[in-house]
Amino acid sequence: MKDKRYMVKNYLVIAQKMIEDGKLLQGLRYLLKGYNLPQGKENEELILELALLYQTMGKLDKAKAKFKELARKSSENPSAFYGLAIIYDEEERFKEAVEYYKKAIEIDPRYHQAHFFLANVYDRTENQKNAIKHYKAAIELNPDYFWAYVNLGCIYEELDRNDEALNMMKTALKIDPKNYKALFNMGVILAKIEKTDRAITHYQRSIKENSNYPYSFLNLAVLYSTLKKFKKAVATISQGIIENPDVAVLYYNRGCYYAKLKMPEKALRDVIKSIQLNPKLKSYAKKDKDLDEIRTLKAYQYFFNG
Repeated sequence: MKDKRYMVKNYLVIAQKMIEDGKLLQGLRYLLKGYNLPQGKENEELILELALLYQTMGKLDKAKAKFKELARKSSENPSAFYGLAIIYDEEERFKEAVEYYKKAIEIDPRYHQAHFFLANVYDRTENQKNAIKHYKAAIELNPDYFWAYVNLGCIYEELDRNDEALNMMKTALKIDPKNYKALFNMGVILAKIEKTDRAITHYQRSIKENSNYPYSFLNLAVLYSTLKKFKKAVATISQGIIENPDVAVLYYNRGCYYAKLKMPEKALRDVIKSIQLNPKLKSYAKKDKDLDEIRTLKAYQYFFNG
């Protein structure tokens, strides 16, 4: 049999260039040409490239098949197990995802991406102890791993380990000072430890960086509300509504602030709008003491009891 390894290599190089240029179907065509040669089925780099391309194209069953094929050929290749883990993670098949992330780490303990995404799975399945362990491992292996600091900081905040949460978010913001999510999370932590002025500043900075994240407006308005600055709360939420006109919770909270300002008609209008956007809010609104001001309105009776 004629050795055609050079042809496999040529097809692989052409395919990689096509994929780099965004020509995925052409790239797939050349990868399959290489794979269909006898030596192509032994080329681990080509099989990995096929698996990754299928994954990118959303052909997850084919991607899994190729990752498994690669794992059989090279049981010490962490990329095969990591690729499988990512797919199972996306499918929310967390047991399998954990198994394959662990296998990738067993092969290569310095695989910081595997540590990070394993930590994500543990975080999503409320196994905070192991999530902390693997976020720390990811940071140790990659000291500039921005999202590892952010996510770890969020876990610490949930556990009321606020000093540690603050340190994680400070480090994240040193790496990326303009990231709206890190600024938002810093605002959450600062508000929790009653550093109100600094929390307000961070929410404002978060809004400046991304006005399409409604929770920055919401949390900033809540802070103004706790300070009894209801007009500022209304102004903040109103800006948020301009930027995010379909977010029910913004209308609902503005309705509550209008109620505090003794403006029941405006309050009711916003509450009704919020329920139109999210009907689940109706049962909550019926019990919300912040809306006591509007319950005597005929329009309220008609909408809620009619």
